Amino acid sequence: MAADIPTTEPSALRSGDTWKWTKTLADYPASVWTLTYRFKNSSAGFEVVATASGDDYSVTVAAATTSGYASGTYSWQAQVSAAGEKFTVDTGTLVVDPNLFTGTASAAQDVRSHARKTLAAIESWIESRNPGVAEYEIAGRRMKYIPISDLLKMRQHYKAEVAAEDAREAIANGLGTGRKIQFRI
Repeated sequence: MAADIPTTEPSALRSGDTWKWTKTLADYPASVWTLTYRFKNSSAGFEVVATASGDDYSVTVAAATTSGYASGTYSWQAQVSAAGEKFTVDTGTLVVDPNLFTGTASAAQDVRSHARKTLAAIESWIESRNPGVAEYEIAGRRMKYIPISDLLKMRQHYKAEVAAEDAREAIANGLGTGRKIQFRI
């Protein structure tokens, strides 16, 4: 059984998979206009051109093409063009998840989010440092550590980000978040 093709731009896709969605723009029929998506982040970018499917747009990106896309969060802009005119019709963000089928099955790949990596680094630093040493000097070079109070604040911030990630994943998987929802009738 074939999967349903979304009728809106997905918020998350995986590199190495085939990407498909359709778009209807009543004011800009595909029989007249060309729809182009441009995706960018601080380290990469790519473009996707939709094809006409009647007056709707069909977007298909081959797995061989998406396998070259770096994982990360991209901002995107959708633009229609025809006869020298261009109009932005939509914007958004897309998370490109890493392809775990890259390399060998036994090769390690760190797929943790920035928040998880940073939280682990902060906790490791807190556990391994001597709290009695705030700074030191060797041969005229001075090293000053981040105060423990600042590290604890940063740890709380990243713990909250990780908890939010866990809640989003639980909701996406149809599970509860463990939080109570109260209401009055």
